Amino acid sequence: MSRTALILVAVAFATPACGAREGPSQGAAGPAASAPGARSLLIVTIDTLRADRVGAYGLVSARTPTLDRLAREGARFDRAYAPAPTTTPSHASLLTGRYPPGHASRHNGQRVREDVPTLATHLREAGFATGAFVSAFPLDRRFGLARGFEVYDDRMPRASDGRPLNERPGRETVALASAWLQAHRSARFFLWVHLFEPHAPYAPLPGLAGSETASPIARYDGEVSTADGLTGDLLSSLGPALATTLVVVAGDHGEAFGEHGEIGHSVFVYDTTLRVPLLVRGPGVPAGLVVADAVGLVDVAATVLTHLGIAGLDTDGIDVSPAFGGAPLGARALYAESFAPLLDFGWSSLRTLREGRWKYIAAPRAELYDLIDDPDEHRNRLTERPTQAQALQARVDGMSGPELTGRTSVVGADAASRLRSLGYVGGGVTSQTAEGPRPDPKDRVEIAARMAYVISGEAQGREAIDLLEAVLRDDPQNPQAHLRLGYAWLDQRNCARATPHLRAAMAAALPSADPYLGLASCYAAAGRPDAAMDLLRQADQVEPENPVVAANLGLLALDLGRAAEAVRDLTRAVDRDPDLHQARFGLARALARLGRRAEAADQARELLRRLPADASQRGEVERLLTAVR
Repeated sequence: MSRTALILVAVAFATPACGAREGPSQGAAGPAASAPGARSLLIVTIDTLRADRVGAYGLVSARTPTLDRLAREGARFDRAYAPAPTTTPSHASLLTGRYPPGHASRHNGQRVREDVPTLATHLREAGFATGAFVSAFPLDRRFGLARGFEVYDDRMPRASDGRPLNERPGRETVALASAWLQAHRSARFFLWVHLFEPHAPYAPLPGLAGSETASPIARYDGEVSTADGLTGDLLSSLGPALATTLVVVAGDHGEAFGEHGEIGHSVFVYDTTLRVPLLVRGPGVPAGLVVADAVGLVDVAATVLTHLGIAGLDTDGIDVSPAFGGAPLGARALYAESFAPLLDFGWSSLRTLREGRWKYIAAPRAELYDLIDDPDEHRNRLTERPTQAQALQARVDGMSGPELTGRTSVVGADAASRLRSLGYVGGGVTSQTAEGPRPDPKDRVEIAARMAYVISGEAQGREAIDLLEAVLRDDPQNPQAHLRLGYAWLDQRNCARATPHLRAAMAAALPSADPYLGLASCYAAAGRPDAAMDLLRQADQVEPENPVVAANLGLLALDLGRAAEAVRDLTRAVDRDPDLHQARFGLARALARLGRRAEAADQARELLRRLPADASQRGEVERLLTAVR
């Protein structure tokens, strides 16, 4: 365990007001005549799963036997849509039945309003056992989705120095969820399981040498297959309870592979990233049914409550179970939005409304598409139907509420850094958003694509540097590109090239400690500890609750012989994150230097308790413990 190195934040870059709501009165189909008798509920959400990569949705080469079987044994919604192309808002809508303006999570990192009821709060009050097991940081409990769950397992793996990672393998999540099921399947339960596969970066194809160079979509399909197998394992763990359990499997949003110039997801609101699979199986759901009417993830809450025989929530969605009896759902509008362009880059947000054959996108240059004649959304019909577009614009404005303005921060001190490492939040509106019209994301599509290729982890090393430098040639003030390029040069151990980009990110006033930490590491390596300390103090002002900043302050103070100062900052670090192992080791050393041997021994013993049994650092900690006894 290094005694001198700063703990550099993991910026490897490997993802509000309530507006007026148009609710069920718009084409609501009404409740089903009677509850079909499902006893329990299992919802599986598969992150970043687009519908057309699933066999049941038409991909002949797909390896998705579990999802295909669910479609044969239940209902497949052919046109199901997410309310946002990002993880937190979309899941919040599924679990509350409200569009993002109604639950207030407009982008990853924004918390769901505490007064909004969820499926979990509602079913727990009705006597259900409730458990959730999630696989990635955008669904961390701090963002408000844990309410109502007796167990909300969002524990991520740890790096060797104790820093939390931002995702965990689906097999670990499913194993934990299956164990919970073993203890609860005799009761009425609601279990939600989230799988992060197939989110980028996409893993090499299992068992195939050299597959790390396979195309992104081939590796994406491999991860879809992995998620399918894990879903099958989870269903098997239901045992006899499967017969009385309503099973819902859905994607939270899709993924783009160059359609409309987009790579990944989050910026645009085309159906590439909004159309998702939605499968429902269980009591009262006819086998092999295909529902052609358009539905949204906001409809899940009202629908499952009907099948459980539980009085409904106040939602924007409708109960779509009449479709199970062959009834049409009627005319209605479905809303979606992306505030990622605004909050990540300072561009205009995008909001959309689909109704019948028409889809309208509110943007600086608005778009109108005929989804029957042009399902891939290539021909903008706005100039041909200006009156219809104007009416849809007014309805979009009414549903979305006022435009978000000013600096919008994420919850928690280290949340921005962790979301950025998954390729998501940019940390709030920056200096790019000067007064005047915001850029249309369509006019920044090449910049967004280059950034996404780096963020997704598909571009590494020199390729990532080249892409980021191209971004900065077109958009010289882009603070995210400067920050990421600074860290790309740090990965190459080139502080001289990293420094100007880290300084540019600092000058843009990003609400993040990352550029300060990166530059501080350069100063420390160059033998300028006082300059490094000054930067770390600035970082502490930017993110005063960030345990990594406090740990770095303490470790540097320890190296400078200021043991009392080190104890203060390292205590702050471990209080905020008890598993930040390098900080706890430094705290034990600092206490020992002050002659506080008993306290040093206590910290060393606690560190041994928290370290894995095979951790390489155990020997060094044991030697320290022996020395202070």
